[in-house]
Amino acid sequence: MSNETEEIRRQMINAAKEGIKSSYASEEYALIQASNAINELDRSYNLLFERLSEWFGIYFPEVRISNPSSLSKTVNRLSVSVSGNISREELAEILGEEMSDRIYEKISKSIGRKMGEEERAVLSKYTSMNDSAENLRKSLEDYIKSATERLLPNTVYLTDNTIAAELLSKAGSLDRLVLMPAGTIQLLGAEKALFKHIKFGSKPPKYGVLFRLPAISQARPDIRGKLARAYSAKIAIALKADVLSKRFIAPELKAALDKSVERIMSQEPRPKKAGYQRSQDTRERGERGERQHRQDAKEIGHRQQRPHKKERQYHPNNNSYSREERRPNRKHRR
Repeated sequence: MSNETEEIRRQMINAAKEGIKSSYASEEYALIQASNAINELDRSYNLLFERLSEWFGIYFPEVRISNPSSLSKTVNRLSVSVSGNISREELAEILGEEMSDRIYEKISKSIGRKMGEEERAVLSKYTSMNDSAENLRKSLEDYIKSATERLLPNTVYLTDNTIAAELLSKAGSLDRLVLMPAGTIQLLGAEKALFKHIKFGSKPPKYGVLFRLPAISQARPDIRGKLARAYSAKIAIALKADVLSKRFIAPELKAALDKSVERIMSQEPRPKKAGYQRSQDTRERGERGERQHRQDAKEIGHRQQRPHKKERQYHPNNNSYSREERRPNRKHRR
């Protein structure tokens, strides 16, 4: 009996291992991890750039370089220089001819702190870390581009590589994503706003990840929801073609999508609600009436006031007030 139990246990363990191995055999999970990695790397890269910009301001407070790559190269050249200066030609190579002259004049006349030996060494290592993060991001972008074109060619044709990978990451797997209706795809990435709407009754979201599309983000606010709906409907069809039928039908979908987008964009802007104008008029009439009332009371010279009752006196023995008199300096409660 024990041998049979041990054999059943071994077979169940092997079946579980095979199931795990087959479930992660697809490349989609690697693409999900790459998409999450590039989002986290962007946040870290922004923090590194902010810290490097503040650190650079100690030595050259007059100079502001907004490009992270240019700032990293400039600081690296300054840190490896023995004199702590940079030539005009080197700045022109990094920043271009137009900015180099202006930046060079500010650097040469800077009132900032002089860079020490140890500081140059530390800054050089810090800028190399920034450069490594930038190179890593480029590698992740290249992988995401190639992986999405293999797994989701129709979806990439309608959107782009980053948005296709982000949709897959939000869904969790291709099987879940391909079974989602267009309305769910439209709101992927807006889960917090959706739950806030369900719980507190705030305005419902109209788009999530799809807002990154230029056609939606640059459109008028009153038609963005319609555009997101049109895109999500075609994306739902493209996903089924990518995963189920394995057919490339993106040109037909793109042509139909362009017609829908053109029709939505040609709609005239919606006028403001009449109820808002009425409520504003009502508010203005109320303010005018209140002003007139104050003016009338001022002309009369007095306001009608309600006569006060006699003050009650507090009796500490029975912890109460008398009915005839009221406590002084206490507002009467009706």
